[in-house]
Amino acid sequence: MKVLLNIRMKKYLTIILTIISIALPDKIFAQYNIKWMTAGSLQSWFSEIGCEIEEGRIKEQQDGMQWPAIYQRQDAEAARGFWIGATNFTDADGVNYPYKVVHVGPRVPGTNEFFPQEFKMISKFDPPVVTVDGIVSYNNPTDNDEVDPTIKPDRMIVNVVNTQLGITMTRKIMQFSQQYHDNYFIYDYTFTNTGNTDGDPEIELPNNTLTGVYFYWQYRNALVNETRYEIGNATGWGINTMNDTRGDGVKVDPPNEQFRAQYSWHGHYPPFTAYDNIGAPIWTPAVNISPGDTIGRLGAPHFIGELTIHADKSATDPSDDPAQPSTTSWESSDDPLNSNNDAYNIAKMTTEYQTFISRGHKSPRHADAVQPDGNFINPAKWGDPSLGTSGGYSSANGYGPYTLAPGQSIHIIIAEAVSGISRERAIEVGKQYKQKIIDAATKNAIVMTGRDSLFQTFRRAIANYESGYNIPEPPKPPTSFTVTSRGDGISLDWTADASDPKLDHFEIYRAVGRYDSTYTLLYTAGPNERHYDDLTPVRGLLYYYYIVSVGKASDNTGVGLTPPGPLKSSRYYTQTYNPAILKRQPGTSMDQIRVVPNPFYIGAAAELTFGDQQPNRLAFFNIPGRCTIKIYTELGELIKTIEHTDGSGDAYWDSVTSSNQVVVSGLYIAVIENHDTGERKIIKFVIIR
Repeated sequence: MKVLLNIRMKKYLTIILTIISIALPDKIFAQYNIKWMTAGSLQSWFSEIGCEIEEGRIKEQQDGMQWPAIYQRQDAEAARGFWIGATNFTDADGVNYPYKVVHVGPRVPGTNEFFPQEFKMISKFDPPVVTVDGIVSYNNPTDNDEVDPTIKPDRMIVNVVNTQLGITMTRKIMQFSQQYHDNYFIYDYTFTNTGNTDGDPEIELPNNTLTGVYFYWQYRNALVNETRYEIGNATGWGINTMNDTRGDGVKVDPPNEQFRAQYSWHGHYPPFTAYDNIGAPIWTPAVNISPGDTIGRLGAPHFIGELTIHADKSATDPSDDPAQPSTTSWESSDDPLNSNNDAYNIAKMTTEYQTFISRGHKSPRHADAVQPDGNFINPAKWGDPSLGTSGGYSSANGYGPYTLAPGQSIHIIIAEAVSGISRERAIEVGKQYKQKIIDAATKNAIVMTGRDSLFQTFRRAIANYESGYNIPEPPKPPTSFTVTSRGDGISLDWTADASDPKLDHFEIYRAVGRYDSTYTLLYTAGPNERHYDDLTPVRGLLYYYYIVSVGKASDNTGVGLTPPGPLKSSRYYTQTYNPAILKRQPGTSMDQIRVVPNPFYIGAAAELTFGDQQPNRLAFFNIPGRCTIKIYTELGELIKTIEHTDGSGDAYWDSVTSSNQVVVSGLYIAVIENHDTGERKIIKFVIIR
């Protein structure tokens, strides 16, 4: 009776905590902190709970694993799941479980099963500060906690989590910014039998040996967010995702593909019949697709996959076991076993362990079940990747079984990567297909070459690991990059370590109109230069920049399958996401000064503002090049002072007070004083919320 009562009490506690977490507004499991990896072309978020579950950050299925991250809505991740299973487990209350499984994801938050202990980001150097007209500019935020110049990767997240099984997981997520190694993450896992089954320091099971231990991951991929409504809503949860495997022993793989991996791509979606959908050609406007972006560009030529680099043979033999993962399978993403998981439901845990976790190598592989002849090019040959399911399939890897005595550990290293044909190639091929210059089979053959790019990334990740993570490094990026809009041009200033022995010169790149568009080399700066004036902008256009440090070809050792030539710092360190503009020349008379718009409807749609991603921003036009703008309420209370010194005729205000409070509706008074003449101008304007 006592045993049943303990199980019921724990189960009720789990249910209550889960309900509380789901009830949080806007972010489903917002009680868990997240951090972004942003140093390379592949960017993603990670959770302190130890795995990135479905809708775990925002209420959107495709969220994470963005590549190339400069472009919008390139997310290929729908959900991740991580479970640990063991046999014949007895907890601290004396309750015995023939099979015990603890879960985080793909659809459960891990509450009361996983207990975060540490979550921090370490960088090799301070993240550069990028500003545009005084505004810090970034896409995904970098939340760095510590600088350690001795670490091998450029960024590393350290994540320590206790589990209800008494296994403590230490997850190190590593990212490299070198341009040939910046599209994968390396996950270094250490699983230790600490006996700590909850979130406090007390050791509940100090003498418990764990048997039949498996570490099991599921990967639900959906490629990619941008084309969800172009091809079909169901592609957003991966109903058409194709999954394939290498190194499972189910069939003989080509000699140049001898690694342990699973990977996914955007497969055939039978309900879409307008044209062949492989690569997701963009022909018509859709949600997040503008009318101007309908030339046929291939929106989803991506390949995403996970690679096993190392897995211990046992807790006493740390050599790599080529038989791991021992489970490689593909599971229905909407299978009942992937929802409502419960670490106290003995019957369900038994099924999870026996059916999913310890399944072994599933045959045939998913791709072969969908397309038995292996022809992924001929449109007439395509099968349905969903195989009749409502959600398509996820790939899964299980490592084990292991025995862990108290204090013993298992070490597993996995890489996750995204690659494919380049954006330029995707545009070229997509246009040719829409214009009927090439047929669908030719298009598909080109899309499938992206798999070779993914496999090359796998090889580089392995080579990086085998080198001890000693791949050649580019020079450090500038420590800051400041972009300033002026009346006669746009000024670019940067700071950098002049003593960096790898630094040869700098390159500045510029795009016009959108930050996710084509960049061209604007200027090559010497190693001692720190300023450049771009005097070519045209009024009314938006300009975006990045600067990279360029090294010497002789410093590139080629380690890690790095191609020869000079290496460059990552553009993502200094990329601007806010536009710079050519401002007006200063006004010649105080009577020319205008407040625009007036009245100002605060919070209006961004397209009604100045295109600078600041929807609460109003402008002061034709002002003196050097002046002070003081803003008062109707009652005469000074709420904001703007010092304008850039020599242009434009200044902007984001409708916030000096204490960063958004203003209320009402009449406001601006007093503009010319620094050079002492003249003053008083203008009244109205703000409406």
